[in-house]
Amino acid sequence: MARVVVEVMPKAEILDPQGQAIHRALGRLGHAGVTDVRQGKRFELEVGDDVSDAELEEIASSLLANTVIEDWTVVRVDTAEVAS
Repeated sequence: MARVVVEVMPKAEILDPQGQAIHRALGRLGHAGVTDVRQGKRFELEVGDDVSDAELEEIASSLLANTVIEDWTVVRVDTAEVAS
């Protein structure tokens, strides 16, 4: 078994209202040093060793991300790294 992490983020040119709301809230809470916030999604998948990178890319692009407005990365990770 392998652990795979798929990170999905809005494309840079896409407005991120949730990130903007978090940024404003941080300022109200006194965290003035934060200059921008972008909110995304993280998916952790446990897959068999026979699942190819191409298949993982297909899963990410067809199900986990909206390819029109989001970018994604797929990374196989050591299970010890995921715990942190």
